[in-house]
Amino acid sequence: ASMRCVTIERPEMEIGKRGLNLIKEFEGLRLDAYLPTPVDIPTIGYGHTLSNEAELGMTITEEEADRLLRNDLFWVEDSVHYFVKVDLNQNQYDALCSFVFNLGATNLEKSTLLKKLNEEDHEGAGLELLKWDFQGRTKLRGLTRRREAELELFRDKRGVSATSRAVGALRGLLGPLRATLHRITAP
Repeated sequence: ASMRCVTIERPEMEIGKRGLNLIKEFEGLRLDAYLPTPVDIPTIGYGHTLSNEAELGMTITEEEADRLLRNDLFWVEDSVHYFVKVDLNQNQYDALCSFVFNLGATNLEKSTLLKKLNEEDHEGAGLELLKWDFQGRTKLRGLTRRREAELELFRDKRGVSATSRAVGALRGLLGPLRATLHRITAP
């Protein structure tokens, strides 16, 4: 009898170093739990929101903050993959991950940004980022700076070598090869 071991990988693109650094820069690192505004819930690390059991005064290490951020990015990456139906390069993907991390998947889903992007209007979609710098009716300079940085990254073609769909296709082709290489024959 023979048995096959198959390695399953996520075929999608993952956030890169530039996107991770952008999120870290604008979220800031707080090792002690705090309330961003009086009506918010406790937050710690790089914008990680805590459950109801968490208390203000809780502390974490920088390594724990990095781990929390990585875990938080799973839903962000899944949202970008789910809603975006066109090819993205790594910088565009990273910029959208920063946007979703800050504003949530629902805002991306309902946005003109997503509509334009899925119509292959990358420039128009990028410019839509700049419209998302308000909290309520108040324009916030910090959000303006973040959206400008996201747009700069979204437009940056330097260091871009593959699109998300191309990476997925390559990994899809490698899957059967890996399965063949991982075959184990029982005695």
